[in-house]
Amino acid sequence: MSKKLLHKTTSSFLTFAIIILLIAAPTFYFITQWLYIYETDEVLHFHKGAFVMESYKDFTEKDIKSWNKYNLNVLIVQDMGITKDSIFGEMLFDSIANENEPFRVLYAPVIINGKRYTYTEKINLVEMEGMVINIAAMFLFIIIILLIGIIWISKKSAAKIWKPFYNTLHQIHDFEIDKNKPPHFIQTDIDEFNQLNKSLEQLIEKNTAIYQNQREFIENAAHELQTPLALFQTKIDSLLQLELNEKQSSVVSSLNNDVSRLNRLNKNLLLLSKIDNGSYVEKSTIILNEYIEKHLDFFIEQAEAKNIKITIEFTSTLSVTANSAFTEVLINNLFLNAIRHNENNGRIIIHLENNQLTFSNTGQSTSLVIDKLFNRFSKINPSSQGNGLGLAIIKKIVEINQWEIHYTFENQLHSFSITF
Repeated sequence: MSKKLLHKTTSSFLTFAIIILLIAAPTFYFITQWLYIYETDEVLHFHKGAFVMESYKDFTEKDIKSWNKYNLNVLIVQDMGITKDSIFGEMLFDSIANENEPFRVLYAPVIINGKRYTYTEKINLVEMEGMVINIAAMFLFIIIILLIGIIWISKKSAAKIWKPFYNTLHQIHDFEIDKNKPPHFIQTDIDEFNQLNKSLEQLIEKNTAIYQNQREFIENAAHELQTPLALFQTKIDSLLQLELNEKQSSVVSSLNNDVSRLNRLNKNLLLLSKIDNGSYVEKSTIILNEYIEKHLDFFIEQAEAKNIKITIEFTSTLSVTANSAFTEVLINNLFLNAIRHNENNGRIIIHLENNQLTFSNTGQSTSLVIDKLFNRFSKINPSSQGNGLGLAIIKKIVEINQWEIHYTFENQLHSFSITF
C-alpha cells in the first residue's frame, strides 16, 4: 500500500524518536538512580569522617550509650570485625513506615579512647526512589511534549514546503493533451521544484506540438483525400455500368471494395479529428431503445451474409443526454463490430438494463487482448476487412461523455458493456 511522501517522512521520524525515547527513558532512570546512590554513599562517608573527628574529644561509653539512644540511624556498636569502610544495600524494617524498605548502610571501624568499635549509619532510599521516579516522569513529559511539537511543526512546515509539488502533481493529473490547455505551475523559492516545473513545461510543450502537428496532418490528409476518392468511386461506378468480361468485372469489383475501405477509413479519420477538436458539442435527449429498434432491420440485413441471429433483450427504457451524431456512431460501430467479428451461424445478443447497454456476440474461442483492444489501427482479426478504428472511436466517444466501457468473455460470448 502506497503512502504519501509527507506521511512517510513523518512516520520515519516518529519511529526514530520513539526508539530513542524507549532507550533514553530507562537509561536516564538508572543513571539518576546510580548518581543518587553515589551521592548517598558520599554523605555516609562524610558523616563518618565528621564523627571520627568528634570522637577524639573524650568520648566515654556513657556518651556512646547516649548517642545510640538519641540517634536511630547512626549507631556505635561493639567491634564487628570490620577492617575497612563498607557500604551495603539492605532491606530493613522501618518502624515509622511499619514495613521493610531499602537502605544504604555503612559499616566502618572506629577507635574511641583506644578501643575498637564499629560505626554504622543507614539512610532510607525510599525518598530517593520517589524523587527519581518524579524526575523520570518529568523527563518523559518534556520529551513527549517536545516530540509532539516537533512533529506538528514538521507537518505544518512540510505541508507548506511541499505545496508547489502537490500543485504540480494535481495539474499533471488533470492535464489532457487534446484539450489544448497547458498547466500553469505556481512559482516557488525552491530550486528543485522550479527545475521540475521547467522540465515538465518543456516536455508538455514539445509533446503538444507533436500531437497538434500529427492531428493537423491526419485532418488535412483526410480532407485532401475526399475529392480524389469521390472521383475514383465515380469512375469505378461508371466502369461497373459497362459490359465487361468476367476477368475485368472481377478486377473492377476488387477495386470497388478497396475504394470503399479507403472511404470508410477516411471518414473514420475525419470523425476522430472532429472528436479531438471538440466538434459536435450540441447535445439532446436520445432514447436508445427506439434508435436500436428503428435501425434493427438494416443490421439484420447486414448479418444475413453470415446467417447471424440477433436477439433483443430490453428490460427497461434508457435515455441519455449526448450528441446525436456521436451516439449514432457509437451504436453503429458496436453493431458492426459484433457482426464483422462473428462466426457463421453465430448470434448477437443486445441487452439493455437500467443504465447499461451490452452487445454480446459469438466469435473466436479465446478472449481478446484487452491491452490493445481500443488502440487505433489495432485489429482483433488481422485478416478482417475493418480498418482498426471502430473500437478506438467507441472508446473516444465513451470518454468524452464520461461513460464507461468494459469488455468480458464468458460462456463463449464476447461482450462490450457501456455504462451511462
